[in-house]
Amino acid sequence: MTRVTLAVDAMGGDFGPHVTVPAVLQALGIYPFLEIYLVGLPDTLQPLLVKADSSVLERLHCIAAESVITSDVKPSSAIRQSKNSSMRLALELVKEQKAQACLSAGDTGALMGIALLLLKPLPQIRRPALMTLLPNAMNGQTVILDIGANVEADSEMLVQFALMGTVVAQQMLAISEPRIALLNVGQEESKGKESIRQAAKLLRQQSGIRYTGFLEGSELLTGQADVLVCDGFSGNVALKTLEGAVRYFLQRAGRGQSIWRRLIRTLLSPNTSKIDPDKYNGAFLLGLSGVVIKSHGAANQQAFLAAIEQSILTVQRQLSQRVARQLATVVARSDRT
Repeated sequence: MTRVTLAVDAMGGDFGPHVTVPAVLQALGIYPFLEIYLVGLPDTLQPLLVKADSSVLERLHCIAAESVITSDVKPSSAIRQSKNSSMRLALELVKEQKAQACLSAGDTGALMGIALLLLKPLPQIRRPALMTLLPNAMNGQTVILDIGANVEADSEMLVQFALMGTVVAQQMLAISEPRIALLNVGQEESKGKESIRQAAKLLRQQSGIRYTGFLEGSELLTGQADVLVCDGFSGNVALKTLEGAVRYFLQRAGRGQSIWRRLIRTLLSPNTSKIDPDKYNGAFLLGLSGVVIKSHGAANQQAFLAAIEQSILTVQRQLSQRVARQLATVVARSDRT
């Protein structure tokens, strides 16, 4: 199998190397075609690698960083102070084409800002969006974006998210004419912020977009849309609320009495584990010229391994390249109408 090379920011997330390093070693043990640049503070990384198998270490390259971007620093300050940080060095490996993707559990705002600086957005795209796939009640998946990269998004950005989401649904889910919906506080045309109402008007006029209207948060998993578009604030709150509810029910099912467990398993669909944040992790920063994957900051080893696997899959599918090509076609067609 063709080799996949990832750059991993070992210092990002709530638990840093104590989660990322074991997950990296586990991934290297599972996937013989995988090669990883592990970027972090040498004195922190080395003790965690002492007992690693020599065959695994042959495909692991440690890159020394001098600093770590913490979550309490404003993104603007983080970008200015990012030189030789683990996050920036990992992104630079993608820019230099030494790695095919960058994975980090670090601060989303800092990751977004530095990635924009180094990798640049695709033509016609103002801001990239964090995208993930959610299972739905129709036994399919729904593309949802933005889930945290842009706290606010105007109508033009929402339309661009819809265009990118359309391409992902076509390329990843093989849906020729994806149904596009906007996440809103109601289904009536008069509901919601001005940016959402204006985006709805623009999407109705957009050639090649199958816009179906507004959806509420309660319809997140119904499968009524193939692509659900929102600003990063709404998307992040919706997704984390969903993940928290799933984790709660799964934990109750695991330790509860037999009647309670049977009831929960009846209520929860077979796809529930796909949104369990301990098993399903890794959002794609869509709209950049390179591949950047964002892990949950609170990821444990299992979750970070899932993010590594998501990074591998994204590279293997050549999703970034396919989105760039298809998006150029969609935008060109839109400009002619």
